[in-house]
Amino acid sequence: MIQPMKNVIVIGATGLVGLELIKQLSEIEHCEKIVAVVRKENSRLNKIKKVQQVIIQDFFFLNDQDVDGFSHAFSCLGTTLKKAGSKDNFYKTDFEINAHFVDLFELKETHYILVSSMGANMNSSIFYSCVKGELEQHVVQSKLYKTSIIRPSLLLGDRGEQRIFEGLSQKIYQKISKFMPKTFKYKPVTAQQVAHTMVVVAQSQQDKLKIYDNLQIQKIN
Repeated sequence: MIQPMKNVIVIGATGLVGLELIKQLSEIEHCEKIVAVVRKENSRLNKIKKVQQVIIQDFFFLNDQDVDGFSHAFSCLGTTLKKAGSKDNFYKTDFEINAHFVDLFELKETHYILVSSMGANMNSSIFYSCVKGELEQHVVQSKLYKTSIIRPSLLLGDRGEQRIFEGLSQKIYQKISKFMPKTFKYKPVTAQQVAHTMVVVAQSQQDKLKIYDNLQIQKIN
């Protein structure tokens, strides 16, 4: 059964994908309210119609009542090891906070949609991929009404922060993209493409659980 998208809640709302997602959600006529959970008020979100910012410095303080009555919940929350400063801080954001958010929606009639990552695997020797895989396992094992997991490759877009590896990768991609096939497993995708995928699956997915890989993101767009 497809849940009508009326009231939605988003964490990671100020990031590259989160901001684009909220912009796209705001253009959907029947989407009446968009709650963005943020640590501090964001001026860009203030300019987007239908958005209500819930300011909470520690996301672990989110409780059952805070998330009650939403048709859809979106998590775009994630960081990098460099920005987090340590593996412990990275794990706290990418796994622990996300897992807490997931747990709040157990046994609620809410479609949960998560931005994960290509290569997510809890048995990976790469710490980033391992944490993403552990989170995916937690999501899959939770008692959620409906779940979508989005696994993009490298994300293209202006993050408003310096990420040397991603910046270099984007420059390389711009030079070689014309030689790539239209659908390529590792082809980078834009924040707009990922957000559009989330909006599409939110309105069309019938399966209780579905994982969308990078090729599916490309095809949806």
